[in-house]
Amino acid sequence: MDPILPTLPKNFLRPCLLLLLREQQAHGYELLERLRPFGFEGSDPGGLYRSLRKLEGEGLVRSAWEPSSFGPARRIYEITRVGMEELHDRAKGLAEARGTLDTFLGRYEEFVALRRAGVPAPEPARG
Repeated sequence: MDPILPTLPKNFLRPCLLLLLREQQAHGYELLERLRPFGFEGSDPGGLYRSLRKLEGEGLVRSAWEPSSFGPARRIYEITRVGMEELHDRAKGLAEARGTLDTFLGRYEEFVALRRAGVPAPEPARG
């Protein structure tokens, strides 16, 4: 049986990118690396750049070419004021979804104990 991978919310990349750019402006490659803790493997750089262009087209992100002393100029991205408002709305929606998921999982855990990924199983009692 194949392991069940965590299911990310639909369009979860969008608020993640906005959050990362809220923390600090960044280049695309840096964003790929910083997305890993959110469950993105970094295996689709093309998808990342398409998402950034879409965010830019919607006025949520802006970019500029930044000269580099180690090679060609690189595009650096930053969030706009409208992007911060979008991030806030998305975060509120995710918080509401978390409440719904917590309700579901709490009720399910009445029957079966679930472990979160990366949390070791408790050792059996000795006695």
